Amino acid sequence: MSDQPEDRPETGDLVIDSALAELAASPEVDLDAQLAAGEEVQRTLRSRLGDLGD
Repeated sequence: MSDQPEDRPETGDLVIDSALAELAASPEVDLDAQLAAGEEVQRTLRSRLGDLGD
């Protein structure tokens, strides 16, 4: 059984999917953890999008 919620789509990009999984796993009551995970997802997405221009 997967630990991913059924309603969260997978992108097929292992790095992005991993970052999104970490965001989803961050404790709802820990705003600092959610912000840190969100910032990491943003960095990951920017990096991946930057790679498209090369």
